[in-house]
Amino acid sequence: MTKNAPVVTIDGPSGSGKGTIAKLLADRLGFALLDSGALYRLTALAALNAGVDLVDEARVADIAANLDIRFAIADGEVSAVLGGVDVSRDIRMEEVSMAASRVAAVPAVREALLQRQRDFRAAPGLVADGRDMGTTVFPDAPVKIFLTASAEERARRRYAQLQGRGVSVSLRDLLEDIRARDDRDMNRAASPLAPAEDAVVLDSTDIDIEGVLQKVLELVQQRVV
Repeated sequence: MTKNAPVVTIDGPSGSGKGTIAKLLADRLGFALLDSGALYRLTALAALNAGVDLVDEARVADIAANLDIRFAIADGEVSAVLGGVDVSRDIRMEEVSMAASRVAAVPAVREALLQRQRDFRAAPGLVADGRDMGTTVFPDAPVKIFLTASAEERARRRYAQLQGRGVSVSLRDLLEDIRARDDRDMNRAASPLAPAEDAVVLDSTDIDIEGVLQKVLELVQQRVV
């Protein structure tokens, strides 16, 4: 049954590597992938494309509840597909980012997306990446990972990523931004960032991606396969 399909949740702060691990794990297991952080951007894009005024909370929530989306993995990259169209670049546009912040503040949208996220659960299984996957969205998941790393290491990773794209940025500013975001995420009223009581906490500060992936695969083999 779909509701009994295994779920591996990977939660953690920004820069911990959870997105990369989720992608690699889903690809290795042949499971579907849920990038929960992209859902608000996808909702915003769908609303903008439909010409819906973002102040119309009921219509925006209806769009969120009925999103025709999937996440595809090809050549090691994840694509967000909305209505059969790859919109991976579109959801990163500034207009969409600003709209996403507005729709994320609407309780009805958050409630609609909670169910929409659960709808991703299907055989043979799902890897769900986010901040409250193990605590709120899939509390019965057999494998829950909370992936973390020191703020300094996460800042260094982001710095290297941006430098590789030719973006000039201050490492000190990145570290301050990460610490501020951690504080907001951990102290927000709704679904604060925290490990589920039965989650396995993995610190990736001194472990490379392959090392983390192997540890997660071992847990999956113990509890699911």
